[in-house]
Amino acid sequence: MKYSDTTKGFLLAFISVIAVSNVYIFSKAALMEVQIAQFGVYWFGFGLLWILIFAWYKKSYNIIKELTLRSYLILLVLAVNQVVGTYFFFKAIHTISNPSIVSFIGNISPALVITFSFLILKERFNKIEFVGLLLALLGAFIISYRGNTNLNTMFIGGTQFILYSSIFGATNAVIIKKNIKSIHPIILTISRSFFLLIFSFVILNYFNLTLEIPQTAFKNIFIGSLLGPFLTVIAGFLSLKYIPLSHKAIIMSTKGLFVLLGSYLYFGNFPRHIAIIGGLITIIGVLLIAYGKIRKHQKVKYINTNT
Repeated sequence: MKYSDTTKGFLLAFISVIAVSNVYIFSKAALMEVQIAQFGVYWFGFGLLWILIFAWYKKSYNIIKELTLRSYLILLVLAVNQVVGTYFFFKAIHTISNPSIVSFIGNISPALVITFSFLILKERFNKIEFVGLLLALLGAFIISYRGNTNLNTMFIGGTQFILYSSIFGATNAVIIKKNIKSIHPIILTISRSFFLLIFSFVILNYFNLTLEIPQTAFKNIFIGSLLGPFLTVIAGFLSLKYIPLSHKAIIMSTKGLFVLLGSYLYFGNFPRHIAIIGGLITIIGVLLIAYGKIRKHQKVKYINTNT
């Protein structure tokens, strides 16, 4: 059975959201037993192994020859952003007790994407996108707000790490979308896992940590590495070849609900009701942002076909 490009894109995006939802669960379980550097070596080591096997199976090594000097420079910029952003992401997972909170607050990423697109790429956003942006930020504020007025204790611990991770992630999303046709998703995935593995080794040696970890942590990392550095990333990048970033955002906005369910089943951990309300508001915000982008693209297409 042949699928249209749009159907392929949505299927890949859905695979990506299911995989990344489980990443929150398995990484949290592993990080409860090991240090971030130890986690990173195994997580990205396995992730790199899976993508190299996949590249060999697909006979994709020749695409390296197609890379230009500009492509290598873009990969280097992405690598720096990904190392910093991914570190803060797992730092947030390690710090915040419930991974669904990390997922819900992380929904500010689409809001940051349209903000950066406005500031850097001079793209305009419509009223629907603006309302979605405000809702995403409001939801994140509701989730993370402690009720104090002191800036040092106003938000739950770890909120700042999600913000840092989202900023770097949004920057990468803009760069990747702009260059997805010139740099193959397999190359992007290999580059990401490779640089993160090197970074993890450097930190491991700097703090004189050992590679010896508990068997349960190894099991969680092994399973999570198939879902995270490999399946989530490759499916996510491939989906951008078939559908716009706004369409992918619609699917990705639901990940918090899957993380919420997985967190309850795996850890018996359920967030406060106010956090769930805030999470739902962020999801509505992301959906509005995506819908606004779709409306904008349809309007541009209509104008182009009637001029």
